[in-house]
Amino acid sequence: MLSQERHHGWGPTIEVLVFLFWLASGASYRVVSRAFSIPKTTVCRIVHRVSEELMGILSRVICVPATAEEQQEIGQGFERLSQNPALRKARGAIDGCHIRIKAPEETDTGCYRNRKLFTSIHLQAVCDHRARFLDVYIGFPGSVHDSRVLKHNGGYPCLQRPLALITPYKRPLRDERQRVFNRYHSKARSVIERAFGIMKTRWRSIFLKALEVHPSFVPTVVASCAILHNICLGAGDELPPEEDCREEDTESEEGVQDTSNGNALREELCAEVLAGVPRS
Repeated sequence: MLSQERHHGWGPTIEVLVFLFWLASGASYRVVSRAFSIPKTTVCRIVHRVSEELMGILSRVICVPATAEEQQEIGQGFERLSQNPALRKARGAIDGCHIRIKAPEETDTGCYRNRKLFTSIHLQAVCDHRARFLDVYIGFPGSVHDSRVLKHNGGYPCLQRPLALITPYKRPLRDERQRVFNRYHSKARSVIERAFGIMKTRWRSIFLKALEVHPSFVPTVVASCAILHNICLGAGDELPPEEDCREEDTESEEGVQDTSNGNALREELCAEVLAGVPRS
């Protein structure tokens, strides 16, 4: 993965170990420096270097499957998750979460303060039925609403065609059919919360406290963690997400506007979901 060109005497194996130790421990560069007997400035360069190398393989590790067989496998996975054949049409689950950051000193911290009053940067992601990331979009300040992040993502023009974004019915729900649809929708969608939970559990020292790097470097660190998350899942290294690592009460449902086309598609899917409910 790492190129051989470097300006210090440490080999790529040591570089990877330093980077993984930093991610896993959440330690400062000074602590990592002492642990490896490497100058602090070199530790900083290694962390930046390895994360940039990981960014070079992002499009190969985090990507939407291209073949019909892979797409069909994802659909079958969502059918199993939701326990409803209508959700076989799903090709991914999308949500956002907030990554805690240290308040930047050189700029107005207000734009980074989210509705829960801590400073953060948005991570928006799409995952498949196995909690493997298919797309990540990182970098908006925490005060920005989920719906705006979605609209500024490069995938937003695709929300109607070729794929539609199907949200649950908004509260207050009108009838039993909407409650049934939301229940099955939630079963399928919960995998993205699980994906965030697994990633935060694996790198809990990074994610369960404020990330103490410059805000401009946060997207690279988070993307590196998402890449390693996919690599670990691909190698069969799975972790159960811990309860305190699960994302709470996101604002996505209230922020995405229902359109006439979207409502019509949801009504069609709702009828198919109801038809697929087992009869008692």
